[in-house]
Amino acid sequence: MKIVPPKPFTLEGGKRAVLLLHAFTGSPADVRMLARFLNKKGYTCHAPMYKGHGVPPEELMETSWEEWWQDVEKAYDHLKNEGYEKIAVCGLSLGGLFSLKVGYTFDVKGIVPMCAPMTVHGNVDRLHAGVLQYAKEQKKLEKKSAEQIEQEMKEFKELPLDTLESINELIEEIKDSLDMVFDPMMVVQAKNDEMVELKSAEIIHDEASSDRKELKWYENSTHVITLGPEKDQLHEEIYQFLENLDWEVDK
Repeated sequence: MKIVPPKPFTLEGGKRAVLLLHAFTGSPADVRMLARFLNKKGYTCHAPMYKGHGVPPEELMETSWEEWWQDVEKAYDHLKNEGYEKIAVCGLSLGGLFSLKVGYTFDVKGIVPMCAPMTVHGNVDRLHAGVLQYAKEQKKLEKKSAEQIEQEMKEFKELPLDTLESINELIEEIKDSLDMVFDPMMVVQAKNDEMVELKSAEIIHDEASSDRKELKWYENSTHVITLGPEKDQLHEEIYQFLENLDWEVDK
């Protein structure tokens, strides 16, 4: 059975554009509902997909954050090439890290990092548990037999963890660069996040140089907050944040 892999998407709207960045082991589906909501409010939304995602999980473990970042850069360039001069960026988890890097690398109007990690202690173990679960689910979707899945998972567990260790390198780089983030920012954090230490949100909020920044806690949400029970509140609060940005001011 051939699975239709998730794809990047663009929802065209007005002149204001939002770059939406998915999580590690995720896909543009992480941010599709948010994109639809913002698009109905008049925003153009574009979501790329990183290399190694949406393909057999073994291929994911051969990639690194630098390759995923290239996909983010291409996505930003895509919006610029399409004539969008006014761009904000929102990202979930790994995408939240990239949203901060976009903020100090490119010209954006505002940044919304959601459940973005800022600590590395125990991170590789958490990521490894998550990627094993992801690999198993992908193999089930491919309708492989239980015996085949068991054999492939045994081999998968033996793969090097360079990909996961590269995420820690990214976290360290971005944490060291937070003082270069000057754009207005709304930091989003789920209180029941099972993947990210909650102090990560406070680190981002406290160490960024932005004059306008706020930290929003979501009491009943877990890590994938964009698909969680408070997604409607999240959509509305991101929309309000975007509406209050200085879109007409040229930097």
